[in-house]
Amino acid sequence: MHFAFLFAALAATINHPVVNMYSASTVDADVVSQAIYGSSVAILEQQGSWAKVKTQDGYTGWVEQARTKAESGKAYASAGRIANIASLFAHVYREASVTRHQPLLTLPFETALEVISEPETNNRRWLQVRLVGDRSGWVQRGDVSFASEKLSIAQAIALSRRFLGLPYTWGGTSSFGYDCSGFTQMLCRRQGILMPRDADQQAVWDGVKAVERSALVSGDLLFFGGSIEKITHTGFYIGDGQFIHATVNGTPVIQISGLDDQPWSRLLVASRRPK
Repeated sequence: MHFAFLFAALAATINHPVVNMYSASTVDADVVSQAIYGSSVAILEQQGSWAKVKTQDGYTGWVEQARTKAESGKAYASAGRIANIASLFAHVYREASVTRHQPLLTLPFETALEVISEPETNNRRWLQVRLVGDRSGWVQRGDVSFASEKLSIAQAIALSRRFLGLPYTWGGTSSFGYDCSGFTQMLCRRQGILMPRDADQQAVWDGVKAVERSALVSGDLLFFGGSIEKITHTGFYIGDGQFIHATVNGTPVIQISGLDDQPWSRLLVASRRPK
């Protein structure tokens, strides 16, 4: 028998590349979202080997506790020299070599890592990083960025195209696989816009305003469904009547579609522009 108990929220760090968040404390439940390596979550409740967590965007779900590490002190990658993974995926190695051992971890786009050493002579193409749990690893400079500037809409569109062909994943919020709203949320986040997680939440969020289809401009958000009250899909408008989205329609990947194409022309119920 499992007993659940509530307590003041504790801070924890995700210690696995991508962690599924479930609607209940079992892998047989549906996936509601994901959390990526190094991100901080608040533990709201515990039940056996499971914990109910809240992510930094306010989303809640159940994760296996072994996929988290309790925080003591400051959150991981919250201070000091921070490198963010800029490649779609990046290997982290136990030493500064791609040939001696298999990678310790393969981490997704946007993962933040604490840099502890930047060799200036030998192995200059490598950075030594502190991983969650205090072990160290090495990542190649070409896989990371130290830039923190907000992207323009044109830059966000260019970024979005890098993900073309990646698999659609229900509940996905990483380059291992996005769902539709996880993908648009990421593109907006790269512009400095912190938007809710789900498509229906995004459509009614007070950080956006309604626009007519005839007035669409690049960077607008498109919402699809049976009605405005039943939004089930979203995409990111890239201009010229096209939008990019993660979808299971046809080939289940991130792809570009036309607004005049079916079923999208029939299903478009709302358009929004970040304020």
